[in-house]
Amino acid sequence: MRISPLCIRGYREFAGTIFYQARSLPSSILDSDISPASARRSANLSPEAPPQSTLTNNANYPAVEPKLIELGSPESKGILVVLLVLQAPSADPAYNLIETPYTMSLTNKLAITDVDLKDKRVLIRVDFNVPLNEKKEVTNPQRIVGALPTIKYAIDQGAKAVILMSHLGRPDGKKNPKYSLKPVVPELEKLLGKSVIFTEDCVGKEVEETVNKASGGQVILLENLRFHAEEEGSYKDEEGKKVKADKEAVTEFRKGLTALGDIYINDAFGTAHRAHSSMVGVDLPQKASGFLVKKELEYFAKALESPSRPFLAILGGSKVSDKIQLIDNLLPKVNSLIITGGMAFTFKKTLENVKIGNSLFDEAGSKTVGDIIEKAKKNNVKIVLPVDYITADKFAADAKTGYATDEEGIPDGYMGLDVGEKSVKLYKETIAEAKTILWNGPPGVFEMEPFANGTKQTLDAAVDAAKNGAIVIIGGGDTATVAAKYGAEDKLSHVSTGGGASLELLEGKELPGVAALSSK
Repeated sequence: MRISPLCIRGYREFAGTIFYQARSLPSSILDSDISPASARRSANLSPEAPPQSTLTNNANYPAVEPKLIELGSPESKGILVVLLVLQAPSADPAYNLIETPYTMSLTNKLAITDVDLKDKRVLIRVDFNVPLNEKKEVTNPQRIVGALPTIKYAIDQGAKAVILMSHLGRPDGKKNPKYSLKPVVPELEKLLGKSVIFTEDCVGKEVEETVNKASGGQVILLENLRFHAEEEGSYKDEEGKKVKADKEAVTEFRKGLTALGDIYINDAFGTAHRAHSSMVGVDLPQKASGFLVKKELEYFAKALESPSRPFLAILGGSKVSDKIQLIDNLLPKVNSLIITGGMAFTFKKTLENVKIGNSLFDEAGSKTVGDIIEKAKKNNVKIVLPVDYITADKFAADAKTGYATDEEGIPDGYMGLDVGEKSVKLYKETIAEAKTILWNGPPGVFEMEPFANGTKQTLDAAVDAAKNGAIVIIGGGDTATVAAKYGAEDKLSHVSTGGGASLELLEGKELPGVAALSSK
C-alpha cells in the first residue's frame, strides 16, 4: 500500500521527537530534508524500523531524530503522534507526495464572523480606489459593491458606527482635491440605501468627535488615507524624489487611526502586500478579515496548503525572470504546469531551439530555464508548453497574421501573439485532468481580437472544469480581466481581487496585511 497523498504537517508546532507508527517511512524519505523546497517522492510503507537519520522541517527549526514507539504502549502516553493517513494506491506515483509546509497559514486568521460587533465602533479598511470621470462620478463601482457584504454585516450585527477608510489614486502624501474620496459618497449611499457621513480628514480631533457621536450603525467615510505621508511611510518632494516620513509622525498617525475603532476589519486584499499604516498599524485587540479578504484567504489556502490533486498551475506573462519566484514556489506544490504567453518562447528557444522570429525572448530568464526543468523533473511535475502559434507582422490588431508550428518555426519579421489549436488541445486535456487549477497569465494578447482565441478557449476549459467539480482560482491581474471580459467570473470558484497581493502570495511571500490580523 502507498501513502497517497502523504501529508506531514504540524511538526513546526513542537521541538522534539517525531513519532511514527510501528511501520515506518523508508530511508529514501527520512534521508530527505522536508523544507520549502521539499523532496517529493513515492513512499512505500515498510515494516523495517526507521534508520538513524535526521528529519528536518526548516532551516529555522532544530533537526530531530526519528524514534519508533508502538502506539498504545505505556511509553506512548501523553506524546504527540504524527498520524499517517493511508489511502488506496494512486494510479500515478507522481501523486504520492509529501506536502510542502506553507510559511504563513491562511486558514487560522480571525474573520468578521468570529467577533462580536454589537455596540462597537467597527473600523474597516476598504478598497474604494475607484475610477472617476471629469464630473467626479464613479464610472465603475465594482470595488464599492465588493465591500457591501462586510459593511452591511457590521450594520446588521448592531455596530454602533461603521467607519470606512481607503486610499484613492496616488496623491504622494499630500492633500490633493483631485483624489478626494468625497465623490464616492453618493454612489455608496445609493448602493447601501443609507446616509453616509464624510469627514474632511482621516485622523484628528474633529474626526474622533464625529465617530464618537455616531450611533445606530451610522456609516462614516474618512478622507483619503494617502493625503498623509504617514500612511505609505513616504512622500514625494517638489523634485519628485521619495522622502521617508518621520518615524514619530507615523506612530502618531497610527494612534490616530486606532482611536477611531473598537474592532478593526481588513477588507482590502488588493493592498495586503503593502505594510501601510492602515494595513498593519491599527493597534486594536481584535483585527479580523472582512468577507472579501476571508474568501481570498480560503481559496488561496485551498491551492497552497491543501489542494485536491492533480494540481495544475497555468502561468503566462511576458518574461520568465518576472515569474521565476512564482514558478520556484509552485514547483514543489503542483503536479502539472502549463507555461504559456510570451515567456513560453524563451523556453521553446532555450530547450528545443525552436525558431521564434521576432517573438519575445528573455535573455536573463533563459539562464534559469534549465534549473526550472531540472526542479520540475525532481518534483515529478509535468511541464506543458505550446506547440503552435498565431503570428503577426506587428504588435497591432490590424497586423497581417500567420500560423506556425514548432517544426517550421516562426519566420523572421513575425512574432507569436497567441497559441494555435494544437496547443489549445494540449491545454484542454491537462485542464480536464486537474482537480485544482490556479491560473495566472493569459496565453495570448487577448485585448486584440485576432489573438484572443487561445485565451478564450483556455477560459472555456477552466469553466468546464469548475462545472465538473474542480476548484478554479484566477490569480488576479490580466487573468481577472479575462474572466470579466467574457462574463465568466461567476462560473469559476474564485477570481482574486488583488493583482500584486495575489502574485506575492503565490510567490510564497508573507503579506503584511494578512500577517497583521489576529489569529483564531
